[in-house]
Amino acid sequence: MPDPKSDSRALAVPSGRLNRLARFGALTSNIAGNMALHGVRQVAQGKRPKASDLLLTPANARKVADQLAHMRGAAMKVGQLISMDAGDMLPPELAEIMARLRADAHYMPGGQLKKVLTEAWGADWLKRFDKFQVRPIAAASIGQVHRAQTKDGRDLAIKVQYPGVRRSIDSDVNNVAALMRFSGVMPRELDIAPMLDEAKRQLHEEADYEREGRYMRRFGELLADAPDFVVPQLQDDLTTRDVLAMTYVEGVPIETLVDAPQAERDRVMGLLIGLLFRELFEFRLMQTDPNFANYRYQPETGRVVLLDFGASRDFAPEMAAQFKALMRAGLSGDRDAVRRAILDIGFFAEDTAAHHQTTMLDMFEMSMEPIRRPGAFDFADNDLAMRMRDAGMELGADRDFWHIPPMDTLFMQRKFGGFYLLASRLKARVDLRAIIERYL
Repeated sequence: MPDPKSDSRALAVPSGRLNRLARFGALTSNIAGNMALHGVRQVAQGKRPKASDLLLTPANARKVADQLAHMRGAAMKVGQLISMDAGDMLPPELAEIMARLRADAHYMPGGQLKKVLTEAWGADWLKRFDKFQVRPIAAASIGQVHRAQTKDGRDLAIKVQYPGVRRSIDSDVNNVAALMRFSGVMPRELDIAPMLDEAKRQLHEEADYEREGRYMRRFGELLADAPDFVVPQLQDDLTTRDVLAMTYVEGVPIETLVDAPQAERDRVMGLLIGLLFRELFEFRLMQTDPNFANYRYQPETGRVVLLDFGASRDFAPEMAAQFKALMRAGLSGDRDAVRRAILDIGFFAEDTAAHHQTTMLDMFEMSMEPIRRPGAFDFADNDLAMRMRDAGMELGADRDFWHIPPMDTLFMQRKFGGFYLLASRLKARVDLRAIIERYL
């Protein structure tokens, strides 16, 4: 069910390319105007303002978040990823504003929803249902979800894609990248073209609901031996490229476990971390979006519900082998072997400056602390996340070190980081070494 505190409302999705481009242009102009105004004020006070200080203001962050939430589609999706990956590097008030992009989005008005479903299912589509809830039970960046009961008795969740999403992906990604260049968040000399191409490819895949349905079915089959997990069942007869139909599965937000007994929090987080390593080492297939909304919990059964398989990626067998070698080296404390494994994976290159290599190796040593120690690691009672963040910010602030590793590793790192955040939120205690040693 949607968060009762959500301020989402019915708001038409701007679907025309020129309409969306105009919104980006207006946003950039608005931010530039704010920067000029604040700059004049600070100069009048005898200060010499920095451009970054003028840009990163709560007013500008609010304008960006509100506009991306209105536009939805790839623009909002990229904003979500930025807020997840860079949120800890922003001042708290800015991080809180940008975090709104990860809450429920606005949803389509009834007329726009009806038009999308008519294009997907035909004019008489409503005759197939006993009930179809017009108000969505969830709304996100690319689509919204409705509950419905069919004439033949099926209780379903129907995910409907916002109109124009696929057509606007490339231009939205380019426009968000231009906004980031304008902000100075990325140095102009950094070649981010490969990252932008990968972002576009990933978003085009996520916008193909038939592809997502195939991955949902694959995960259901792969987890048939795992009774602690529930995967909805695909409904082929109602699924198209723009509409994904699946069985409705009851569950509450995974974050509600924060009030559960310690043993249950530990068990559930252990299940999810175990699944993460199983995806990497056994399935070689990973759902790479760690958004908390993709995981729900059934208090009556204790099972974890898995949702949203649009960001699923197949990994090459050699990638699993490379990470096994890295983990073995890390557990044994062999720093030379760790360096060789990191080079093989591509986290840095042979010509990377020695002090940057040392910083990366030190960060990896930190990341291995929870796995090296025997017994349960307490995600709440440690300062590892802060130390990793500080080291990452120091490395990221050094404009001489801008290296983009292979894309598969970036998506996997996002999944690891998202689960760390969830485990910290739940204050879980998990024996990580016992879980990973099964695969090493």
